[in-house]
Amino acid sequence: MVHHSGSIQSFKQQKGMNISKSEITKETALKPSRRSLPCLAQSYAYSKSLSQSTSLFQSTESDSQAPTSITLISADKAEQVNTEENKNDSVLKCSFADLSDFCLALGKDKDYTDESEHATYDRSRLINDFVIKDKSEFKTKKNDMNYIASSGPLFKDGKKRIDYILVYRKTNIQYDRRNTFEKNLRAEGLMLEKEPAIASPDIMFIKIHIPWDTLCKYAERLNIRMPFRKKCYYTDGRSKSMGRVQSYFRRIKNWMAQNPMVLDKSAFPNLGESDCYTGPFSRARIHHFIINNKDTFFSNATRSRIVYHMLERTKYENGISKVGIRKLINNGSYIAAFPPHEGAYKSSQPIKTHGPQNNRHLLYERWARWGMWYKHQPLDLIRLYFGEKIGLYFAWLGWYTGMLIPAAAVGLCVFFYGLLTMNKSQVSQEICKATEVFMCPLCDKNCSLQRLNDSCIYAKVTYLFDNGGTVFFAIFMAIWATVFLEFWKRRRSILTYTWDLTEWEEEEETLRPQFETKYYKMEVINPITGKPEPHQPSSDKITRLLVSVSGIFFMISLVITAVFGVVVYRLVVMEQFASFKWNFIKQHWQFATSAAAVCINFIIIMLLNLAYEKIAYHLTNLEYPRTESEWENSFALKMFLFQFVNLNSSIFYIAFFLGRFVGRPGKYNKLFDRWRLEECHPSGCLIDLCLQMGVIMFLKQIWNNFMELGYPLIQNWWSRHKIKRGIQDASIPQWENDWNLQPMNIHGLMDEYLEMVLQFGFTTIFVAAFPLAPLLALLNNIIEIRLDAYKFVTQWRRPLPARATDIGIWLGILEGIGILAVITNAFVIAITSDYIPRFVYEYKYGPCANHGKPNENCLTGYVNNSLSFFDLSELGMGKSGYCRYRDYRGPPWSSKPYEFTLQYWHILAARLAFIIVFEHLVFGIKSFIAYLIPDVPKGLYDRIRREKYLVQEMMYEAELEHLQQQRRKSGQPVHHEWP
Repeated sequence: MVHHSGSIQSFKQQKGMNISKSEITKETALKPSRRSLPCLAQSYAYSKSLSQSTSLFQSTESDSQAPTSITLISADKAEQVNTEENKNDSVLKCSFADLSDFCLALGKDKDYTDESEHATYDRSRLINDFVIKDKSEFKTKKNDMNYIASSGPLFKDGKKRIDYILVYRKTNIQYDRRNTFEKNLRAEGLMLEKEPAIASPDIMFIKIHIPWDTLCKYAERLNIRMPFRKKCYYTDGRSKSMGRVQSYFRRIKNWMAQNPMVLDKSAFPNLGESDCYTGPFSRARIHHFIINNKDTFFSNATRSRIVYHMLERTKYENGISKVGIRKLINNGSYIAAFPPHEGAYKSSQPIKTHGPQNNRHLLYERWARWGMWYKHQPLDLIRLYFGEKIGLYFAWLGWYTGMLIPAAAVGLCVFFYGLLTMNKSQVSQEICKATEVFMCPLCDKNCSLQRLNDSCIYAKVTYLFDNGGTVFFAIFMAIWATVFLEFWKRRRSILTYTWDLTEWEEEEETLRPQFETKYYKMEVINPITGKPEPHQPSSDKITRLLVSVSGIFFMISLVITAVFGVVVYRLVVMEQFASFKWNFIKQHWQFATSAAAVCINFIIIMLLNLAYEKIAYHLTNLEYPRTESEWENSFALKMFLFQFVNLNSSIFYIAFFLGRFVGRPGKYNKLFDRWRLEECHPSGCLIDLCLQMGVIMFLKQIWNNFMELGYPLIQNWWSRHKIKRGIQDASIPQWENDWNLQPMNIHGLMDEYLEMVLQFGFTTIFVAAFPLAPLLALLNNIIEIRLDAYKFVTQWRRPLPARATDIGIWLGILEGIGILAVITNAFVIAITSDYIPRFVYEYKYGPCANHGKPNENCLTGYVNNSLSFFDLSELGMGKSGYCRYRDYRGPPWSSKPYEFTLQYWHILAARLAFIIVFEHLVFGIKSFIAYLIPDVPKGLYDRIRREKYLVQEMMYEAELEHLQQQRRKSGQPVHHEWP
């Protein structure tokens, strides 16, 4: 749709803050923008006869509007919409191309039939280009995709919408609690209807409907923002030159082939309810708001949120703490509470010819099917159906997946660079040719001397991950993490503006019922609202935090103990594998030891995770957080700390401790004076780190995907199998089908975010040791998006549509991971890999140090230089000669045998210098990039400020207009300004 800037110029010419309606209407050539069109049409294009002949307007005197008439001139001329009360008040001119279809659909009363009570579609979501010509065409279009059923299941009378479902067993003896609870719900204004289950006689469903008056009362109490019943103005501040540039690029884009990843917008309803200015709902100012239909004014998500708010704050027994549906579910009075799905997600008729049956069906066909894996996500429809919090999760997941594409591409290039130059590597060639070099035994009892060239394959594999591109890739990933987070902040700001969440947080977040019932006796005045509210004393808060922190440290110490147990296991089985009967394991006993330890460590990780979740849940409840967001943030932080340490502790051990404190031949350090500490492979420790990361990342992703989809599929299949008994699915009502689905995790999106954040840690923290991590993450996330979509749409009950302005504490955790990634990658390159020893040898001790031959490789002789000598006769095993080991120590024949050489200290100094330079350089680049990229785009920032100003003006004019109408009714003189 084409945007125009004429309205901005007209506003700039207005003087002062008080702008009368007559002055505004004098503006000419005000062409409607995408944002102004819905408001203009909804504010002025509804006639009195239309409201009388259809059930779209079932309003009382409090929300009635002045009658209007619509005159359609021609297809080539403008439409004029004049109010009958004051014909000189306003004149709206708009192009037929933009408004003719919309006005035709609304202006012809005879084309509508009174089907509001039994309609299977929502008239408030019409696709722009749809025109109704006559009754016959209307009836044939009834099942078209333009009509999306949003009302969902109804009461037995076929009129009242079911907003929530409660489930209990008839055999449950807690009748008094339920009876009291239901009476109190009715007293609060809710309507209840009971209906037994068809497949299970013991199950009883309570259907809840919230009437209009109750909706308005709680919408005002919760400060829910709703669209104004007022004309909207175009507020885009772009210059004409920028408009011409964008128009030029738009024409180029039209010439190019259509992007196959872009969704076909004609397949989705026009979700334009966010295209109007909004403000906190007020019953006293109900005339300010656009109320075309009471049934659709509040969306399904808003209705469900209000009902849940009431369920959480209704008493079931006498006593302050006897309140809330959660406690009733915990004590067994009810067994479930959930909002119903809008209908089935599948249809016997194809969606292309008959259109979607409901929003759930549309989401399945255009989003959750595996065949849509390459398409963009319909975020507006996801937000409409599941709420803003789930919409933001899928927006973040899609953004993260898209940003992984360049990271995976660069990591793949680094890997292929190592693959192509592997046979040309001087180090690998020297190791593969070292047939006469014998390495010292790696264990005390069953190990023998090993030829260095036996490590040829390991040396080549190590070079794939430890080559010249490693440092570049580590710097790139550190910068990538910053760019990803900074651009996500911009993307989030655009979404929160589009979804009308800019000012939501400080207005609508309410106290948790648990907090209210715990501290109801201690109240303080809220400095913002000026109202008394429960308060948690500082001493009580500090005491509870100390207990919680102590529990966290205890669990972390338990993780470290488990890792220590795995280390001891490696030391014990090392000797056993070295003398194993199978020749393959005996030859590759180090690989077998590492692989077995990784598998055991993974099993321990999965077992400990089960305990962590329960302990973190109890510790969070012990703190009594004030709001739901505080509870979620506290719980998420605990779970992240537990699982991060659980997953990465063994990786940190291999990266920074394995083979660092083993001593030397003849004087090895032993654990408990019994087990000799494990050494790295002759080709280095990096191969062990790659193996640990690859196995854990791969197995964890498979396990998570199974638990997310496979487990619910099995459970749902078993539920359907138990209730089948000859009953067809079509005869079972929607709420009973929903009851047979699996409930969403009690912790909401925490598990989904936690899985992705831990994956982000794998992708960035040790990426210098495993460049293929971004590629594995990308492939997993492509599957993860559709898997989560399929799970939300088909396998789970509909979750409570919650609101949120961002991803919560996870953004801070991601930023912390980005900082930690810089430090760990610096240490991996400097300590774990051989990059620094090679660098020092190349410029200090190698043939190029003294300007050697022009064509000579500077790493010639590096392997021999990096191995020290040991006299086998000192072992007392009857062997003579010399063996080699990885270290920089003096030979037995030197004046200071087995002492560290000067080269060792040079390498140590170079490692420390590299860490300092690398960290300061990368942190400087990250900070500079973060400074250059503002969190909110400049144009959006100006638009938000402009719209705040316009909302004040529209409130002023709406109040003035309402006052004038009342003066006319009472026969008093009418003024165009405040009296």
